[in-house]
Amino acid sequence: MSEPCLTAELLSRPKAELHLHLEGSIEPATVCELAARQGASVSEAEARRRYAYRNFAEFIEAFKWVTSYLRTPEDYALITRELAGRLIEQNVVYAEVTLSVGVMLLRQQDVEANFEAVCAAGKEFRRKGLRLAWIFDAVRQFGSEAAMRIAQVAAKHRSAGVVAFGIGGDELSVSAAEFRGAYDYAAEQGLHRLIHAGEIGGPWQVRDAVELLGVERIGHGIGATHDPALLDLLAERRIPLEICPTSNLLTGALARLRGRDDVEILDHPLPQLLRHGVPVVLSTDDPAMFQITLVEEYRRAHAMGLTEAELVHLAKMSFAYAFLPSAERGPLVARSNVGTS
Repeated sequence: MSEPCLTAELLSRPKAELHLHLEGSIEPATVCELAARQGASVSEAEARRRYAYRNFAEFIEAFKWVTSYLRTPEDYALITRELAGRLIEQNVVYAEVTLSVGVMLLRQQDVEANFEAVCAAGKEFRRKGLRLAWIFDAVRQFGSEAAMRIAQVAAKHRSAGVVAFGIGGDELSVSAAEFRGAYDYAAEQGLHRLIHAGEIGGPWQVRDAVELLGVERIGHGIGATHDPALLDLLAERRIPLEICPTSNLLTGALARLRGRDDVEILDHPLPQLLRHGVPVVLSTDDPAMFQITLVEEYRRAHAMGLTEAELVHLAKMSFAYAFLPSAERGPLVARSNVGTS
């Protein structure tokens, strides 16, 4: 049997995704619809031009632009339904979706109304086999007080399906130590904790996240490859990296890691990380903004040289490191059938 057939067989199984931003899932056609709701005119061609980046700063500007058209709970419900539909098409049965609550608050939106709309839209797909959980995300450059506020809002909505508190944005803007209070509070409230680190920053960003903030997963974390001792630490403590290869390529994070501009997806350190024993969960990050699907990320991982057994292992880890009680995680793993050949 040929390798492509093996990969296709693997991709036909149910799967999970753990690093996925709702706002980054807005397709160009939907940008046009959202803009029209605000009385603006945006063409799909313009949206696609905006969804092209040479570096991380340009991606941040595009993210700010597209989220500027999210104004009402109905807008958030629309993009939730569209994301859920695309996940079902890929046979995703569980996803932890990040909401940019920091951006909502900056724009003085009603977080509770937005989240209620998101939850209602997501529940429509439960009967179709998709379970969604939510991560409330702060923006690092907005500072520690804003992060604490979001941790408090996240704790308030635990019973509605919020499983974790996290921080994204520019990891070079504010030191990790400034957020210890927010992470301590989140832990006290029973929330899981994660952070973007080692995406464009170095291994010290990852180490600080682990040792100062006590995070349970790291968004990206590819900078850790410059520190073998840190890789050993991640492997020993079983702290997974949420790896998004296409995102890293298109934001320039991979070029920055490798120290050259002529990188391609095959230069990604995913195989190195996996074979070092570091837990890895494969994800898309902002699928529409990077024009990628989870299915395609598995294909690209295969192109990097991962064997079928390693791809199966990747799929299993996405369930194993989900922020779910073991009693709830077990049935999802069994249903996914990822452990069989």
